[in-house]
Amino acid sequence: MQSLTSSSSGINSKSLTRTKIQSNRVNPNQLVIRCVYRFDSANAAANTGTVRTNGYGAPASYNSAGHVGASRAEWQSSCAILASKVVSQQQNAEKSGGGAGNITAVNGHKTTTDLDLVPKPLTITDLSPAPMHGAQLRVAYQGVPGAYSEAAAGKAYPKCDAIPCDQFEVAFQAVELWIADRAVLPVENSLGGSIHRNYDLLLRHRLHIVGEVQLPVHHCLLALPGVRKEYLTRVISHPQALAQCELTLTKLGLNVAREAVDDTAGAAEYIASNNLRDTAAIASARAADLYGLHILEQGIQDDSSNVTRFVMLAREPIIPRTDRPFKTSIVFAHDKGTSVLFKVLSAFAFRNISLTKIESRPHRNRPIRLVDDANVGTAKHFEYMFYVDFEASMADVRAQNALAEVQEFTSFLRVLGSYPMDMTPWCPSRED
Repeated sequence: MQSLTSSSSGINSKSLTRTKIQSNRVNPNQLVIRCVYRFDSANAAANTGTVRTNGYGAPASYNSAGHVGASRAEWQSSCAILASKVVSQQQNAEKSGGGAGNITAVNGHKTTTDLDLVPKPLTITDLSPAPMHGAQLRVAYQGVPGAYSEAAAGKAYPKCDAIPCDQFEVAFQAVELWIADRAVLPVENSLGGSIHRNYDLLLRHRLHIVGEVQLPVHHCLLALPGVRKEYLTRVISHPQALAQCELTLTKLGLNVAREAVDDTAGAAEYIASNNLRDTAAIASARAADLYGLHILEQGIQDDSSNVTRFVMLAREPIIPRTDRPFKTSIVFAHDKGTSVLFKVLSAFAFRNISLTKIESRPHRNRPIRLVDDANVGTAKHFEYMFYVDFEASMADVRAQNALAEVQEFTSFLRVLGSYPMDMTPWCPSRED
């Protein structure tokens, strides 16, 4: 099959979207990349009960064809060809018995049509880290140009080609399908808390956390030129941005309706494209420059110490080291419910390993546990997955011994990544 390639002139300014998109979110001169990949939830449920530190390349089912054309119609035609070739190859594989010798190319990377990949010796390029300056890297983020996620991608990988995606899951898929090299996605905010959607997606997808970046959030109130605050009847933005500015909006005397949209910069784009003179957006100063809006108020977040933590995701993990501060993220569950949590935490406490985060999420595959003394299922308890971040590298013997002990108490344990901590200086209430 042909490989899916993306030139710098085509992929840099294009949005990765789901099949259905809103027409007011796409400029006439933009192409739309439609992901035809479907995640196989059965694969995500496999291989439980082991510590995962190894990497995953492009699976056999990630076949792609066609090239980015010069128009939207050409690209949609390429997607149709892609879908038909995937079906055709699957049928051919079934007829031929799915031999391990069938090899296809995905963006120049060879992969077999079976799950058993052909082994190859490691080279120096396999062991070398990604360029810290981010040159020639394609980085996916959720939102449109001007979003805080785009700023985080630029901070994590300067000079990278930032690829906007309309949904978080599309950013995951962009990396899995080799359309992007990295994804930079938010996982928690100092005011709004955790972004639960991304924690769920970390478990569903086989990407690895390879770094983190903390970005100060500087919100602005934006409107069309000539619009005054007294004329406003509505303020739109991302739900977390609205919550982070609730008190300030009240202090400004704005008796306006709050309306949630997909992202902050998308709110600014929506106002500009529809010429809404009674609506303001909460977004960044860069969004105001990009979409021709006027800044009515700056720094309207309720707390000056408003920072969002982003993680960088890749198809392969990085080699952990001990010469600089590292952080490791894991997720685990146990058949006996939350009673095992103390034993798990003690494995870190006894080795003087600091925990930086504990997050519990309902177990999607088994949300309810039924138990009682007679074991007939009358008492109902929620089942949870636990996400834990701790300050240690997987190259540290303490961390290895801690996870070996944790594995004895858990029925499922997965290492999401071991990566360098963001140690850059941070100044609150200052726009980058």
